[in-house]
Amino acid sequence: MMSAKLWAPALTACALATSIALVGCSKDQKDAQQAGASQQMPPTEVGIIVAQPQSVEQSVELSGRTTAFEVSEVRPQTSGIILKRLFAEGSYVREGQALYELDSRTNRATLDNAKAALLQQEANLSSLKTKLNRYQQLVSSNAVSKQEYDDLVGQVRVADAQVAAARAQVKNAEVDLGYSTIRSPISGQTNRSTVTAGALVTANQVDPLVTIQRLDPIYVDINQSSTELLRLRQQLSKGSLDSSNNTRVKLKLEDGSYYPIEGRLAFSDASVNTETGTVTIRAVFPNPNHLLLPGMFANAQIVQGVIPNAILVPQAAITRTPTGQAMAMIVDAKGAIESRPVTTVGVQGQDWIVTEGIKTGEKIVVDGVAKVKPGQSVSAKPYQPQTEAPKASAPASAEKPQAKQAESNTEQKATSHA
Repeated sequence: MMSAKLWAPALTACALATSIALVGCSKDQKDAQQAGASQQMPPTEVGIIVAQPQSVEQSVELSGRTTAFEVSEVRPQTSGIILKRLFAEGSYVREGQALYELDSRTNRATLDNAKAALLQQEANLSSLKTKLNRYQQLVSSNAVSKQEYDDLVGQVRVADAQVAAARAQVKNAEVDLGYSTIRSPISGQTNRSTVTAGALVTANQVDPLVTIQRLDPIYVDINQSSTELLRLRQQLSKGSLDSSNNTRVKLKLEDGSYYPIEGRLAFSDASVNTETGTVTIRAVFPNPNHLLLPGMFANAQIVQGVIPNAILVPQAAITRTPTGQAMAMIVDAKGAIESRPVTTVGVQGQDWIVTEGIKTGEKIVVDGVAKVKPGQSVSAKPYQPQTEAPKASAPASAEKPQAKQAESNTEQKATSHA
């Protein structure tokens, strides 16, 4: 009996030690299982694209305004009263078409006077030439002095010059008479007339009678910054840009639509505007339907050149460091992530144009960039761009809860009747 009481504390201590040991073992085993489970987690799944170099057009979008191809301000070249306006305002006129008719009576009288003066001079010249022929016969027989003969030769020459001057006066009067009908110097679209019948006009007056604009083709004047122009020329000098086919220009109109016909570059200014720091570039566009009118605002997309062996990378795949360096995540041959600095030279649509830092065939992470870090093992799958869900699915999904609610109400009524 005494021995049992002595052994009881010892047995209790052993039982407590055994339970503590068992608890410690179970905790270590649980931690080991959790560690093993974490090591056996599958690698992060990322969407990748395979780098494929290609020739990419480098374009820039610049603002500009349309300008008429030709502009003619019609002014009278002779004075007179306007009798008729021979065109409809806003209509299309052709080169040489009559626009205004002036009172030509004064010019016609001037022409008649010039013709009469010409006849008088021609008659005088004829008389002197007849006298000269007679003197030629007499001077040989010394019937007329040599001095008289020489004087007559001089008079004939003066009369000949007077005839030429009179003929010029006749031509000048004919030109003035022709100016009595004011004609269009170019083919184009007219605007409103500034004068009506009965108005007095003077030769070479300041205010034009009407302005005519040729709209087909039409110019688009574009402003490009000198900084962008300098960068472009440096790329051309380094050979990183092919400019053999850089004359095409696309036009984006004010309403966001694109003009259906491409244009071409005509010229570029040889100097920089000191006030704006820009260079004016002029493009020419066919305008057969006169859709483009002078003064319209438009954005011109100019193909500046072709970049050979460039890689198009979705914008989601490129991140930026605080210093602005572009970075891309690459999946190496072992399936691990590698962070790579790259060089971008612009965008095309939704993609960056990458020229350096990525080799052909390398796998670029597009989907899941934020979930991985350098050195991490990943499971790569082809990148699938997300497509927008059809808008018609929203009403259908909204109807389902209503249908379920109707079914629930029906069941409740059936239960209450039962």
